[in-house]
Amino acid sequence: MPRRALLNDVNPHLINFYTHLQNGLRITIAMKNERECFYRHRTRFNELIKDGDWRSAEAAQLFYYLNRTGFNGLCRFNQSGEFNVPFGSHKSITYAGNFSQLRPVFQGWVFTSSDIASLPVESDDFIYADPPYDVEFRSYSAGGFSWEDQVRTAEWLAGHRGPVVLSNQATTRIVELYSQLGFSIEYLEGPRRISCTGDRTAAKEVLATKL
Repeated sequence: MPRRALLNDVNPHLINFYTHLQNGLRITIAMKNERECFYRHRTRFNELIKDGDWRSAEAAQLFYYLNRTGFNGLCRFNQSGEFNVPFGSHKSITYAGNFSQLRPVFQGWVFTSSDIASLPVESDDFIYADPPYDVEFRSYSAGGFSWEDQVRTAEWLAGHRGPVVLSNQATTRIVELYSQLGFSIEYLEGPRRISCTGDRTAAKEVLATKL
């Protein structure tokens, strides 16, 4: 458990959630595994996004509820920045209401949502990177994540002087990309907890390392 860490993600709503966890987030909104409640909260969450209030504690609570209750655990946004995951089919859901126990865990950690090239990393920092998988689904954030973004990320990681570990889907072009950049490649079967189709079959993943 590191005492100091920088955690960055392309999805600002995820980072907002963790930022509020750092302050001991308590859930005060209604949380029910019901269609009407889900779509009411989804509408409110998108209103906060549209009004520029997505950094609020209310937005963090709604993000948590929507992520727990939505279809197959997806986190998906359209090009307008709206959360558009439909209601899920969970038989039952256990919701947490008090995250205050996480405050001491996150002390000294910094949460950001920035482009990877602008991160304030030291030359000897250890970096673990988990960019969006090289698959058809790329709507994890409003701007998406293109193949050009994959290449730019890989080249930036290759230029880092410290140790780097990266995981991604083991597609042919991902393997070729990181191999050409001097990374060592290992393969593993990664369990899928989230799926746009509901398929939970283990996916072949690549673990690329540069020490």
